[in-house]
Amino acid sequence: MGAIVTAAAIMAGAAVAGSAVGAVSAGSREKRARREKNRLQGQLESLENSRQEIINPFEAIFDISNMITDTSDVLSNTYANLGVATQAAEFQAEEADIALANTLDTLRATGSSAGGATALAQAALQSKRGVSSSIEQQEATNMKLRAQGEQSLQQARFGEAQRVQGGLVGEARRLQQADVSGREFTWGQQERREGEKLNRLQAQITGQQQAEVQAGADKTGAIMGGVSAVGNIGSALMGAAGDIGGGNGGGGGGGGGGGGMDIINSDRRLKKNIKLIGLSPKGFKIYQFEYKDSSYGDKTYQGVMSDEIPSTAVVKQNSGYDSVDYSKIDVDFKTIII
Repeated sequence: MGAIVTAAAIMAGAAVAGSAVGAVSAGSREKRARREKNRLQGQLESLENSRQEIINPFEAIFDISNMITDTSDVLSNTYANLGVATQAAEFQAEEADIALANTLDTLRATGSSAGGATALAQAALQSKRGVSSSIEQQEATNMKLRAQGEQSLQQARFGEAQRVQGGLVGEARRLQQADVSGREFTWGQQERREGEKLNRLQAQITGQQQAEVQAGADKTGAIMGGVSAVGNIGSALMGAAGDIGGGNGGGGGGGGGGGGMDIINSDRRLKKNIKLIGLSPKGFKIYQFEYKDSSYGDKTYQGVMSDEIPSTAVVKQNSGYDSVDYSKIDVDFKTIII
């Protein structure tokens, strides 16, 4: 028994040492992950604080409308300076005067009467009336053409003014749109790059947070593993004691009947004449059975099968068989008197 205790102590020490190493390693990883997370969070905050200001893309607009020239002042009315064609009328009047003078000379030479002279004077008046009518017609035509020319000039000037105004407005709009689009593009590209960098940093921070949590879990697992290993070794020692007690008890119920211990050999492979006789309040099956090897007990017993109960109540023996800690279930191990 002393050798078993010594071996168990060595195993417990090794388990504790291994758990301690694992816990220390996991603790170091946890600290590194925490430091890296904090460093990345500092970078993220710095980047957020140094992000570009929101801009007004319309604040720097200017135009080149002074390059557009108003050409309306070069237009003119081509009919404005029309004159009356008086030369032909004057020539006609001169011919009438000459004809009248010749006729008067003839009348004097022939001694014609005054009535002939009167008729001649009326003819000359009628001729000059025709000359005057011709001049009036030309003047009326000229006035009409002058009005038409003025109308055309006004239409041309109005059209040119519209063209100039359209050019001014169009150029102003083009410049504004070009400047706004350029500033929006520049700002948007910078914003996109900064956003991508923020996302990368956040992903790295999340990774370090996960690494920190995992390392903490590993450290806890290592510690709990050491505790569990020591507990298992203790249970194994108790099981070994049960084996010894059962082997020497001669009817002690596999180590529990005569020794007063709660850990009893309950491996199905050790039993025969197994018969189900009931259920416990928690639903565990209760059997009546005998041991194949009378060294575990030579009577009929009541209990459970180790393969049908929670693993927390099962103790692995060095012999390879299972024992049951009956203190952890609601079934009592009993010797049945038949």
